[in-house]
Amino acid sequence: MPVVPQPIDRLGADPGRRRLLTALLGAPLLASGALTGCSDGAATSTQDGPVELSVFWWGGTRRAELTEKVLRLYSDRNPRVTFRVTWQGADGYYERLATQAAGGNVPDLIQIDDTVLTEYAQRQIILDLTDRVSDHRLDLRGLPEGLIRYGTVEGRTMAVAGGQTHAAVVFNRDLLRELRVPEPRGGMTWADYISWAEQVTEASDGQVAGTMDASSDYRALWLWLRSQGGEFYRGSQLGFGADELIAWFELWQRARSGRATPGAALVEQADGRDLARQPVVTGLTAASFAWSHQLPELQRLTQAELGVVGLPGPPGAQWARASMSWAAFRGTRHPDAVTDVINFLTTNGEAGTVLGHERGLNASLAVRRYTEGSITDPAEQRAAAFGAAIADRLGPAPAPPPKGHARVRALLVAAAESIRVKRAGTRAATSRFLSQANAALAA
Repeated sequence: MPVVPQPIDRLGADPGRRRLLTALLGAPLLASGALTGCSDGAATSTQDGPVELSVFWWGGTRRAELTEKVLRLYSDRNPRVTFRVTWQGADGYYERLATQAAGGNVPDLIQIDDTVLTEYAQRQIILDLTDRVSDHRLDLRGLPEGLIRYGTVEGRTMAVAGGQTHAAVVFNRDLLRELRVPEPRGGMTWADYISWAEQVTEASDGQVAGTMDASSDYRALWLWLRSQGGEFYRGSQLGFGADELIAWFELWQRARSGRATPGAALVEQADGRDLARQPVVTGLTAASFAWSHQLPELQRLTQAELGVVGLPGPPGAQWARASMSWAAFRGTRHPDAVTDVINFLTTNGEAGTVLGHERGLNASLAVRRYTEGSITDPAEQRAAAFGAAIADRLGPAPAPPPKGHARVRALLVAAAESIRVKRAGTRAATSRFLSQANAALAA
């Protein structure tokens, strides 16, 4: 994925001390005066002259185009602020960010998700935004409470959701019509979902499996646990034990025995973040598990019409989940300017119209209403409609995952793979996972 190092358009000065936005959906109001000194150990902003903010995110070409467009819109309203942007694909993003963090040269504004949120907060890499939220310089009053909570670490606001998403089943609507198999339903039990997948495999004479093998999918395991009153984490420890994990692995062993999933070698191709390898777009399965905001990108990878429904289990197992979040580098020289940009990206109606559904449902409920009807892409419309339909049935948001979450996710993939290829039995793989995961969380 190309990197775009050039500054975006206009020069400018920082936004100054002000009330950020004249109204929730209005443009930022410029005022005279220098930037205030920053708190939380960040350096003081320059008082006069141009301000250039560096911005870094992951995503594809379309996300880059829309993000750059909305940053230009900000510069139009704040003619002394300019941006230097860099972006890349998801693979290798956090490795690059870790290298930057080690050198103390993290970009001013970064896109992160729950993979590193807690770790970056505890290591004091990202700026504590709590005081700016308290006095509404950063205005979160229009965001769902659960979405705000998912950017909070140990009671401190450390990031603001760039969009809201939900775990979803993405399915090949055209294939199911051809096979005359009904579409999967949101809220069906896990056993019913696997039975449905077996029907697909049988109807296709084994040419297409019904579903991906989700035994290694942490988000599916998380929702399965929540559907039974459990949790993936409790504080900084795992929220489940051997019995629950064995039951989860055995569920998918039964699915494999019933030919509901592809063979083990094919499953491994989808155990990554590359959407182009998702089996629903490569033709290996009729359905895959994904984030709902990824539907438009998945749709661009196939000629077949894709549909979306919630994962098996009650909708209340889901919560208002940030697809990704904006965070400020703790060492930025322009903390107030970065705060204003985050405000603009997440609470401005014109910005929301430009960004559309690229990062999921807009974080602000008011912006969702403002932009209603502006989305024209059919796949984005389906994703937005799904998010709106499930919004009133969500459960309470958990705390963001603890430090070590990325390692735990990798260990789950390894454990599930060892069972699929019969390198280890279910109990042995479970025991190894629990030992290594607990060590990763305690490190």
